[in-house]
Amino acid sequence: MLGWVAERHPWLVRRIADAGHEIGCHGYAHRRITAQSPDVFRQDVQRAKSYLEDVGGKPVVGFRAPSWTITRSTLWALDILQQLGFTYDSSIFPIHHDIYGMPGAERFPHIMQCGQGLLAEFPPSTVVFSAGRRSFNFPVAGGGYLRLLPAPLIGRAYAALNSRNHPAVLYFHPWEIDPAQPRIPGRVPLRSRFRHYLNLGRMERKLRYLLTHHSFAPMAQVLEDTLGAGTMQTVSAPQGSFSGENAHV
Repeated sequence: MLGWVAERHPWLVRRIADAGHEIGCHGYAHRRITAQSPDVFRQDVQRAKSYLEDVGGKPVVGFRAPSWTITRSTLWALDILQQLGFTYDSSIFPIHHDIYGMPGAERFPHIMQCGQGLLAEFPPSTVVFSAGRRSFNFPVAGGGYLRLLPAPLIGRAYAALNSRNHPAVLYFHPWEIDPAQPRIPGRVPLRSRFRHYLNLGRMERKLRYLLTHHSFAPMAQVLEDTLGAGTMQTVSAPQGSFSGENAHV
């Protein structure tokens, strides 16, 4: 959840927590990390985390960056997350993208040496797609990718990951199941319209299909189960990481 939303609708935080769901932090104002300095990022996340914990009554241990913007230029954010008490992050998308992504990053849950301790990473799910001599990671984690692709195809990708003892990530935004949402006035770039409005009327049906055919659990629980099964490995943080204490952007 965003801190901005939680401050305006604290009842929603409590309702989610009371239903047994895990509440994660999405920052306060949904500003891309690539547009923040380390100090501004620390203040933004700390404000959101503190409010979510106060209202929800439970520790907030997971973080996801707005627009997946922990990239090679913002790896300092991982150190800050570890220092603020998060135990895992789910922001590093191992794909090529014009806004986010870290091609070549680890595809499956792992533990990184960050800051003064450890931080687990739960990357958004991908499958390897080969075309001739080239191969690349194709995203199947949900969101716009689920709106674009048939739900059974995403489901088969999850089953393939699970068959190799890898958990899968499913994410979506509340606005993605609201086809009647107000349209942004004025001229909106074609790419933005495509990404935001594509197949909104089909999204809820696709989610119901996946929830019916697969079992899901909170991310912290899945990470704990994965670690307990001995399938996680400890690795160094991706190349380019440095301490947020001395970072300059």
